[in-house]
Amino acid sequence: VGGRNTVLLDAVVGNLPRVSNTPTIIFGADVSHPHHGEGRSSPSIAAVVASQDWPEVTNYAGLVRPQARHEEIIQGLFNENDCGSGCISGGMIKEHLISFMRSTGHIPRRIIFYRDVVSKGRLNMVLEHELSAIKKACASLDPIYNPQVTIIMVQKQHHTRLFAGNYGVGSTIFQSGNVLPGTVVDKEICHPTDFDFYLCSHAGTKGVSRPVRYHVLWDENNFTANALQILTNHLCYTDARCTSSVSIVPPVHYAHLLASRARLYIGYKGKLPDIKDNVKKRGMFFC
Repeated sequence: VGGRNTVLLDAVVGNLPRVSNTPTIIFGADVSHPHHGEGRSSPSIAAVVASQDWPEVTNYAGLVRPQARHEEIIQGLFNENDCGSGCISGGMIKEHLISFMRSTGHIPRRIIFYRDVVSKGRLNMVLEHELSAIKKACASLDPIYNPQVTIIMVQKQHHTRLFAGNYGVGSTIFQSGNVLPGTVVDKEICHPTDFDFYLCSHAGTKGVSRPVRYHVLWDENNFTANALQILTNHLCYTDARCTSSVSIVPPVHYAHLLASRARLYIGYKGKLPDIKDNVKKRGMFFC
């Protein structure tokens, strides 16, 4: 409904790294693929959410687009076709940028794009297509508009688990035996040359906590490891569905929820008849 449940204290007092000092928009993107038995005509659903407030970065709006079945690269980030009167042309990135400017009165100078992970063989395609689409969407607003972009891949499905080295010391582990929320590992088990880290941002009450791997594909904002880890961990406390920290950064969580919900609206022959009308008449979907 467009409101906020909580706001980060660090955001209010201006302590969010790279965000508080410069107008920043944070994106989250995910693609939902059809399950077995849904029919060959059922498309994949791409969802992109973006923050609509600054410096709080807590309120998000979302857009969805159907695309080719099992296509991992998001096709609707930018398009050059005019969609007619009453609709903003240019794709999801441009629509989110315009919405951000209208709601905050600021032009975003930084773009942080959290992207749900794709297969290793398609990481270069993400840079070639999606980074290019972001740049084109910005240039379509103004040829000299060139914000700094950071793209971060978010991987949930893996076999890495974290355990405390001094398990017998109660102050170093959570009450369930898991590592404490906010635990970060950025060496030893990480890539030797790439910018990546594992973050266990949530408090695991049952079972063994699974950390999330964040892999920076592109960084024009010159994030240090500590700055990006602190920002990501802080954002995990802003999820609207939870009063504590969640396991995955909220923009990606919202995009996943939105893509899953949009699939429920798929009609006969895999079409989304209501989505564009809803966006045109009532604005964007708010998470």
